[in-house]
Amino acid sequence: MQFKSQAVAKPYFIAAIGLFVAQVLFGLIMGLQYVIGDFLFPAIPFNVARMVHTNALIVWLLMGFMGSAYYLVPEESERELHSPKLALALFWIFLVAAALTVLGYLLVPYASLAKMTGNDLLPTMGREFLEQPLITKVGIVIVALGFLFNLSMTVLKGRKTAISTVLLLGLWGLAIFFLFSFYNPDNVVRDKYYWWFVVHLWVEGVWELILGAILAFVLIKVTGVDREVIEKWLYVIITLTLITGIIGTGHHYYWIGTPEYWQWWGSVFSALEPIPFFAMTVFAFNMVNRRRREHPNRVATLWALGTGVMAFLGAGVWGFLHTLAPVNFYTHGSQITAAHGHMAFYGAYVMVVITMISYAMPLLRGRAANSNLAQVIEMWSFWLMTIAMVFITLFLTAAGILQVWLQRVSETPMGFMATQDQISLFYWMREWAGVVFFIGLVTYIVSFFIKGSDTKAA
Repeated sequence: MQFKSQAVAKPYFIAAIGLFVAQVLFGLIMGLQYVIGDFLFPAIPFNVARMVHTNALIVWLLMGFMGSAYYLVPEESERELHSPKLALALFWIFLVAAALTVLGYLLVPYASLAKMTGNDLLPTMGREFLEQPLITKVGIVIVALGFLFNLSMTVLKGRKTAISTVLLLGLWGLAIFFLFSFYNPDNVVRDKYYWWFVVHLWVEGVWELILGAILAFVLIKVTGVDREVIEKWLYVIITLTLITGIIGTGHHYYWIGTPEYWQWWGSVFSALEPIPFFAMTVFAFNMVNRRRREHPNRVATLWALGTGVMAFLGAGVWGFLHTLAPVNFYTHGSQITAAHGHMAFYGAYVMVVITMISYAMPLLRGRAANSNLAQVIEMWSFWLMTIAMVFITLFLTAAGILQVWLQRVSETPMGFMATQDQISLFYWMREWAGVVFFIGLVTYIVSFFIKGSDTKAA
């Protein structure tokens, strides 16, 4: 059943993909700066490229989550969105704030940007992933509150389902934990302790609820499996996620000055974190195998299956590789961390947003699915991006293992910069894999403009 107000998801999806392109381009710039130190200097210093790369990632995923929610909630609630006009107004506020923030990073020295935007009144800037100026953070809170009000009113007035409930729980958690970005104590240990309340409890906590809800929604639509079966799986997955993810925050507390009991708590519970991701993989394949119909949108099914597999590998397997305290003692902050981060974000969140876009955009354009030719091209983009990400992860893992050995384990340890010279070959290979990933992303965008015989939505 289609609802007119679901159309507000379209600008969110388009903006998300646009920001995704920007994120990857700045990733490629950073990759070159690893091996050609003065590339684009002083126009785009490494620290600025890194801020844009990571901030664009966060903003485009949030755009994707918001678009997914605006598409999903009316259908689950069986009623129109509470206020489509509010949804569109918040879209433009969010997009303009994001664009101005990125321009601020690129055009104004960071210290000057802090002074211009009121950081003296309430210091919140200068922390990784939370570099946004104070006024941007306030804007994010306003947008989030308006967004949650709109969704909550829609759900309260309509049908209540497990999917919309889990989604709302994840989105409210996202907004609540972001409030810790305003708390910036002078004590560095306390600062990092609460900083992880935003970063970890987002990506290894409430974001996983959003992931589960979106994946469950798409699987119901493309497989026709009974809702009760999918909802039981969803409850199991989110229970495992919350138990392991919340206490698993301790794996960030090993070496920052917190009590040593965190080494036990963090090691045990973060070692259990792959379980919900494995359950998600089994869930996706099980539902597709039990499908009652062949949905014309085959490529959305492919993205859904890929989400389960890559999330398990990136967040589960690569997360486990360096999560135990005795191992993390040597690997902490190395390229192994970067390898885990790249595959985990791609597998868990990038792929689930693309899953939703691939399912919803044809419907928003009046088709059940894109043409066969467009789907074949989109499948090429899936394999290009996914295989490229596997190689990015493998090259960074090799770089990290060598880095740990040369810099931290060897009887004659080398300095940081000397070690970087020794592993530069892996950085070059990572850069070429990144180029292939970018080609895959462009291929994905092109697939939406391919004409062909379309199946009209009923």
